[in-house]
Amino acid sequence: MNSFFARKYVIQGIFIAIALIIVARLFYLQIIDDKYILSANNNVLRKVVVYPARGVILDRNNEVLVQNEPVYDLLVTPREAKEIDTALLCRLIDIDVKGFNDRMDKAKKHSPYRASIFEKQLSSETYASLQEHLYKFSGFYVQNRTVRNYPDSIAAQFLGYITEVNDKDIERSNGFYSPGDYIGKSGVERAYEELLRGKRGVKNLMVDALNRPKGVFMEGKYDTLAVTGDGLVSSLDKTLQILGEKLMKNKLGSIVAIEPSTGEILTFVSSETYDPNMMVGRQLGNNYMKLLEDENRPMFIRPIQASYPPGSVFKVVAALTAQQAGVIDDKTTFYCPGGYSYGGGRGFMKCTHVDGSTDLVKSIQRSCNTYYGYVYARMIESRGMPTTKAYDLWREALGQFGLGHTLGIDLPGEKPGLVPTSDYYTKSYGNATWRSSFNISLSIGQGELGITPLQMANIMAIVANRGFYYRPHLIKGIGEEKIVKKEFTEKIYAGVDAKYYEPVIEGMSRAVNIPGGTGYSVRINGIEMCGKTGTVQNPHGENHAVFFAFAPRENPKIAIAVFVENAGYGGTWAGPIASMLVEQYLTDTITLAKHLQDRIYNASLLPAPKKVEQPKNSTIKADSTKKNTQQANTTRATNNELVVHHSQVRRRNEQVAAR
Repeated sequence: MNSFFARKYVIQGIFIAIALIIVARLFYLQIIDDKYILSANNNVLRKVVVYPARGVILDRNNEVLVQNEPVYDLLVTPREAKEIDTALLCRLIDIDVKGFNDRMDKAKKHSPYRASIFEKQLSSETYASLQEHLYKFSGFYVQNRTVRNYPDSIAAQFLGYITEVNDKDIERSNGFYSPGDYIGKSGVERAYEELLRGKRGVKNLMVDALNRPKGVFMEGKYDTLAVTGDGLVSSLDKTLQILGEKLMKNKLGSIVAIEPSTGEILTFVSSETYDPNMMVGRQLGNNYMKLLEDENRPMFIRPIQASYPPGSVFKVVAALTAQQAGVIDDKTTFYCPGGYSYGGGRGFMKCTHVDGSTDLVKSIQRSCNTYYGYVYARMIESRGMPTTKAYDLWREALGQFGLGHTLGIDLPGEKPGLVPTSDYYTKSYGNATWRSSFNISLSIGQGELGITPLQMANIMAIVANRGFYYRPHLIKGIGEEKIVKKEFTEKIYAGVDAKYYEPVIEGMSRAVNIPGGTGYSVRINGIEMCGKTGTVQNPHGENHAVFFAFAPRENPKIAIAVFVENAGYGGTWAGPIASMLVEQYLTDTITLAKHLQDRIYNASLLPAPKKVEQPKNSTIKADSTKKNTQQANTTRATNNELVVHHSQVRRRNEQVAAR
């Protein structure tokens, strides 16, 4: 009997223990561990991503530069796609049967039961035609997206473009991006990506075992809304930008105009340019390759990436830094017989005029090479210190004007230009005993010196402000509150006292407003524009035309730099362009003589297309073409990244011969 009761309690204990284990396990699965409920939810829910609209970009007057337009991605669930009228679908979305089969095979590999993209970015017109017949295509449905639209087709290099993320983008985003998402790839779209992109939303749809929609889950209780990206107010003046691009049509070069009192960039022209709408939609890939192969390099952002010898406009900086160093003053006079003799009379740097006795103001007005040969010699050789030390101080002074380093504009890819170090010349000549005659071309903005158009315009902003600048920038306000980044409100001094600017400004005013000045033909009635012409030597063809200016003289509103490649004289080509833009901005009119306007508008200064002779043998022909293309691309990149159109070897040989 006792044995029976003992067994009874043992059996009851076993059952109780099993029951407790089951209860504990159920508690753990249902309360503590959520992986099974998540798995169950995933089997009955389809999470549909709701993509936000990117932030709109406006010009400084709240005119639209970039907006959004709807497009539609066509998705397919292969398991549900049955009895499809393939011919009709292909006709509606403009693909062929092979394209249909390839897309369907790719979708099946992704998952027979889950939706994937069949065709991206259908236009509103295509979607309208498709929508009438969509009920005929079981397993297909449409997902709304937005893409960029550029109503005026301007400022392509400034605005940039967006494209689908790649693996590196996804990896760098720490999980933010997924395949099929879009990201800013260049320009402002890239620089302000985190603000423009907004936040994705999610819509939870119930589906059955075959992934067919069965309604909204919990009446949308767990859905999240997409948040539109922040809008940006750019500093660009749309009217001025349109005019600048028209003036630079069929020309290579740059225009940068800055508001001196803020550092806001008013116009940012890189020419040749392209229609930014080419980088939107289903033809983006094809258009990108066309632009990439274009010999005029429209995707190259010349204002911040091209580096040129500045030519005579550099004399403005030379005059200011020499005054600050105490080697000249506004009364310093040199005699100009038509050039500067150096190297013990064995070398001669020509001047464009015989200016005779020339003081500082006249040297700017007449753009006298001789004067600045003497100035550079004093800076390098007459300061009671080794030449290399004096040169380093000269180079440091240029750095305070923003030369030789990036200015920090809010665009990716800015280049620093080039101001060679003293070590560069010491290594080039084999010792440290070199003198000013060894690199005298630097005195007039030639030689190894390289400056970007943005740096040129910033120099004018410094002169207009009598000694300081604000970091040049393209976005003046972020979001509804129009927040300005702190770094764009910092006043940066150029290291030259305000009193030294007046004789330089007087010379610039006379250069434009007094008969005999190099820019007299582009003066503006009623506005005292202070400017400086430049003609940059180019051993590869026609010289480059340059013009700096700011206006008006008192309380300046605009500082501008115009650089036209292979155009010739600065006063002939760059000057009229700058004059028209300045007058348009200040008065909303243009009074420059009509024949001068027509000459600029109608001129085509593009280089002739390069002709490559092809060998008869087809194999050699293909190899040769590929090699020539690679060499051309390498040469163009090198020329622009260092000093465009400069023959260092030729100049050094001339200097050595002169010595």
